Amino acid sequence: MQPFLDGQVILINKPLHWTSFDAVKKVRILTGVSKVGHAGTLDPLATGLLIICTGAFTKRINTFMAQIKEYTGSFHLGATTPTYDLESTPEHFKPFQQITKEQLLEATQHFTGEIFQTPPIHSAIKKDGKPAYLAARKGEEIKLDPRKITIEQFEITDIDSYTLPSVHFRVVCTTGTYIRTLANDYGAHLQTGAYLSSLCRTKIGDFSLDQALTIEQFEAQIRGLKENYHTQQSDYQEHQHHHGHQSGHQAGHHQE
Repeated sequence: MQPFLDGQVILINKPLHWTSFDAVKKVRILTGVSKVGHAGTLDPLATGLLIICTGAFTKRINTFMAQIKEYTGSFHLGATTPTYDLESTPEHFKPFQQITKEQLLEATQHFTGEIFQTPPIHSAIKKDGKPAYLAARKGEEIKLDPRKITIEQFEITDIDSYTLPSVHFRVVCTTGTYIRTLANDYGAHLQTGAYLSSLCRTKIGDFSLDQALTIEQFEAQIRGLKENYHTQQSDYQEHQHHHGHQSGHQAGHHQE
């Protein structure tokens, strides 16, 4: 496990319902390395690329976090949720059947380029020194300040099949962008309401999801490394034992 102690960048395809910390914990347990961190949280209901750094490479986390990210997923029109995703129950139902393909496409232009975005109150952003979601869960009124972000590309990808109320998208954006806020704002613009129904992170900088390992693949990789190491160790001991035997023979021979 020495390479992991020294420092490795591990690309993991985070499973649905896992927190990003669950994935970090799993890497800690499998490698036995305590210094492990991830470069950018994915919500439990999101899947996709998670960069995990071990050892000295944890110093690179901020560099990775600052890189451009790409996401794909789907919005569900015709309702909103308090958390802007399926962590909470849909409410405020509205008709959505009247929305045309043209409107779906046109709406993306309002959210492309440099824009101000207000993070969800159900997020880990600190307000008065504590995570906003703690106050939000208690039903307290909180206001978070809008932040400047850049959405480089925002496209609707299933326009041919026109599968309302589900709208599939691809977004390329700067760090600090909340895709669930984008879902909520997009729905508000269309006057139908919308929430994030699925999300997958497909790229971070030059890293892409097709380079990532599933947790099972990573587990198998570690198992292989350990088996390989034990085989080498027993071969070495076997060799030493054999070698020791030979020297013993030679020593005995000389005494005669």
